[in-house]
Amino acid sequence: MIRTSSIRSQDDPLSLAIRPPPEESDSDRHIRLQHEAEARRISEQIDEELRFERERLKKSKSDVKLLLLGQAESGKSTLQKQFQLMYSPASLESERMSWRTVVYFNVVRSIKKILTTLEAWDDIDDGSDSQSTLERQELGDYLPTRASSSATPSIHSSQIGVALSPPSPTSPTSPTASSPIRGSTAISDLRRRLLPLTNTEPQLADGLSGGVSVSGSGKGEVYVRSGWQARTIQKALSVIDADPLVDDVARMLEQSREDIRTLWENQVVRALMTSRKLKLDEWSEFFLNDISRISARNYVPSTDDILHARIQTMGVAEHIFDVDIHGKTVTWHLFDVGGARGQRHSWVPYFDDANAIIFVSPISAFDQYLEEDPRTNRIDDSLQLFTQICSNQLLKKVHLVLFLNKTDILKKKLERGLSVSKYILSYGDRPNEYESVVQYFRAHFLQVHRRNNENRRVLYTHLTNVVDTKATQSIIGNVRDSIFRGYLQSAALV
Repeated sequence: MIRTSSIRSQDDPLSLAIRPPPEESDSDRHIRLQHEAEARRISEQIDEELRFERERLKKSKSDVKLLLLGQAESGKSTLQKQFQLMYSPASLESERMSWRTVVYFNVVRSIKKILTTLEAWDDIDDGSDSQSTLERQELGDYLPTRASSSATPSIHSSQIGVALSPPSPTSPTSPTASSPIRGSTAISDLRRRLLPLTNTEPQLADGLSGGVSVSGSGKGEVYVRSGWQARTIQKALSVIDADPLVDDVARMLEQSREDIRTLWENQVVRALMTSRKLKLDEWSEFFLNDISRISARNYVPSTDDILHARIQTMGVAEHIFDVDIHGKTVTWHLFDVGGARGQRHSWVPYFDDANAIIFVSPISAFDQYLEEDPRTNRIDDSLQLFTQICSNQLLKKVHLVLFLNKTDILKKKLERGLSVSKYILSYGDRPNEYESVVQYFRAHFLQVHRRNNENRRVLYTHLTNVVDTKATQSIIGNVRDSIFRGYLQSAALV
């Protein structure tokens, strides 16, 4: 029988090197054995971590990495919520109550913006029954030119007659406290009563963002880091019942419900909105129109509320979904990025191993300009950003999908008579109609892609309204299949 060397063999040089000294005491031997056991434990842990990493890398090769790119307020985060609703509904349900803070913040900010705009137009009078400066300007100067327009259905011809001439003390048509123009409460009184509510806006903002602001990303915007929902829930659970601030806002909303409705339905506010001197965020109308439900004592955000709720992403947030594709479960890593100019540098590290990109462009934004650069039209910025994505060498082989988003808002703007050529001079005398406008913008994005498409990559284009769950999830299904086919081909698996 051949005898193999043991670990303590006299013929083994390593054994000779680690042999304990002959004069080793019992205490020294105990310490040495402890050190050897610890070294063995660390070695086994490293081996286990290396094995786990090899398995993870092997598995991750079959994962799909999808980037949602586009400028701020393009609809990327709303699209992410639709993915979450479709592939991980339980996770959306678990964070449902955290969205209550965002909805309240959106409502309070909208009310504050309305009151600030009214104040800027000097609507405060001496408390008499005579019209304020603002009412004379908006209801006396503006409305006669719009008397026959169907775009102002909330202002009736009988009310326009009151606004045509200055009131006289004896005139039966002079606006009074019960006049349909002034309403039952003066705006100055509404402002005073709503002041405690609007004063909570900065506290709500700090609670969501942690007091963090983003340089170069516009004025007064609120940004949240990845995982803010869990932190919001944890904060609520850290006290006996709930977040005291959110409870206070809920109570004030309930008490102020009628005042908010009165303000929102005020004819001066409607006239300012029609004349575009009051520009509210896109979600404001959705929430203010349903203020009775949102201000209810036991309000729980609906899925539509969550889809419309607006808060800006800071940095890059990763969302992981297990997606079943024709019987095969594939892990998708969806990366939702902050779209403001000051945050776009954070995208680049995710370009290396991306499989697909959905670029989201809001084609309703032809009349809007960047918060961070008021000289730049948002459509122009979106085209410039799309050019950078298409021409980036790291992304030449990435599956590319284009969402021309917010088609619902575009339709409403065109129906109100907003002229595209007023803001996009190159549009010229083309028809100011939905199909013509959509095809014009679509052609510009396709042209950008053609100029930067050496690899003859296919561009998949969709007209979207990502708050429409049924339509969006149908599109997501189509995008999923096209991405998966392209991914299999690139991985040489078919």
